[in-house]
Amino acid sequence: MITIRKSEDRGHAKFDWLDSRHTFSFADYYDPRFMGFRHLRVINEDVIQPGAGFPTHPHRDMEIITYVLEGALEHKDSMGNGSVIRWGEAQRMSAGTGITHSEYNHSRSEPVHLLQIWILPERAGGPPGYEQRAFSPEEARGKLLIVAARDGRAGAVTIQQDVELSLALLEQGGKLTHRLQPGRHGWLQLARGGISVNGAALRAGDGAAINDESALEIKADSAAELLLFDLA
Repeated sequence: MITIRKSEDRGHAKFDWLDSRHTFSFADYYDPRFMGFRHLRVINEDVIQPGAGFPTHPHRDMEIITYVLEGALEHKDSMGNGSVIRWGEAQRMSAGTGITHSEYNHSRSEPVHLLQIWILPERAGGPPGYEQRAFSPEEARGKLLIVAARDGRAGAVTIQQDVELSLALLEQGGKLTHRLQPGRHGWLQLARGGISVNGAALRAGDGAAINDESALEIKADSAAELLLFDLA
């Protein structure tokens, strides 16, 4: 079964410095029907204005993945990490027993467009951690590239949960297949373009909860960028 979460139905918060869409309940947006999916708790699509961002604030017991679609995001945290994240990179921050961090648009002239993803960890109270990896677009062109996984295989960032996050870039008419093992579930988040998954149409910003499907047949109606979560 595939259940579409339409882009326009997401929660919305808009300020002079931030335009944010919430797939699941977050901050002042609350809908008991959309509290997350399996271990996936947050998918926020944020556009941050030049020079603006989130000042230093705390987290604990959450796996946080940042994926930049356009622009550059500047990160600093209480572990001493400082970096700039751009398209073609994935960042993982394990909040664990507690961490503080800030995230700002690195540019003074262009907005930054990103997805922030929260995943519930297997166990509370783990050590905080940070990791960032770069990949070549060719690695994800026409196929699924694992960018986050519990075992960190093939250069993926390591997350403390039984979740695999993959990225794919498809040209118009491109196709790919993903098989879900028995007992596994999927969430597909379409970042750009238009696709169909097992015949169900998605447009940019749409998500899809996937249950009781053994295989996903994905076809691009236009050039597309998608993130696929394979979840226990």
